[in-house]
Amino acid sequence: MDYTHQAVLLEEAIEYLNIKEDGVYLDGTLGRAGHSSEILKNLSDAGKLIAVDRDTAAIKAVKKHFSDEESLILAHSNFQDFDQVLAELKIDAVDGMLFDLGVSSPQLDNPERGFSYQKKGPLDMRMNPEQKLTAKDIVNNYSQAELEKIISEYGEENWAARIAEFIVKMRADEEITTTSDLVEIIKAAIPKAVRRSGGHPARRTFQALRIETNNELEQLKNLIDKAVAYLKPKGRLVIITFHSLEDRIVKHKFRNLAKDCTCPPDFPICVCDKKAEVKVITKSPVQASREEKESNPRSRSAKMRAAEKI
Repeated sequence: MDYTHQAVLLEEAIEYLNIKEDGVYLDGTLGRAGHSSEILKNLSDAGKLIAVDRDTAAIKAVKKHFSDEESLILAHSNFQDFDQVLAELKIDAVDGMLFDLGVSSPQLDNPERGFSYQKKGPLDMRMNPEQKLTAKDIVNNYSQAELEKIISEYGEENWAARIAEFIVKMRADEEITTTSDLVEIIKAAIPKAVRRSGGHPARRTFQALRIETNNELEQLKNLIDKAVAYLKPKGRLVIITFHSLEDRIVKHKFRNLAKDCTCPPDFPICVCDKKAEVKVITKSPVQASREEKESNPRSRSAKMRAAEKI
């Protein structure tokens, strides 16, 4: 693993976490440890960072690189199960949490993980290599209607119906097993004139399959409520997303958690007794600077939102 890379929105994430040197923090998406490394720099010996990742390769590599770091605790777990990790450590609450929902560079760059539409590899796309469901299972076993729905909703792909039709037609003759096979099917489904603009034609479909394979959106919805419950008062929750579906979920969840009352406007008095749980720190999403976007293309779609527990 390369630890010299620039994590997306690194300075901004550290700023919004508002780190106390003796605090306890959770990095729920360890990846290359870009954010974790910077959090550790801001902690004293009394501070603690719990870093979680469902990718065993990431855990092993970071453990080797940070073997002498006593403030760091590594845990192999899905980020939405961070509460189980904290329970095992007998930690009731933390001072801040960071979740970077992007696919890490080692995952994208390794053809064997099957995330990249630019390199030939098995149709895998599992964040956690130990889970059973793969992108190959989805492509070869889901119905045409299910494929169309996933590609349309999760990939926001205008040609979802045609792509699903072509997938079903091609798999009838032979199982689709590699990323390159799927890319060729997608290219055949999208008219040549359309493919000349808008980036790689397979990008949206691959995004959709990755989301479905890893159940990403449902996990995110459950994550936010749970994360707020485990924050100390004044604790910060920082989430970095990479596509509009994720950002929309974070925006709406933060907005609802910041409301004092959810009764219909025509109710004369409040009957829900709801109290605001957080204060939204970022009124609009924080995005990468022009310089970062130029030096790190993967930061171009990143949006960061932060909230503070009341």
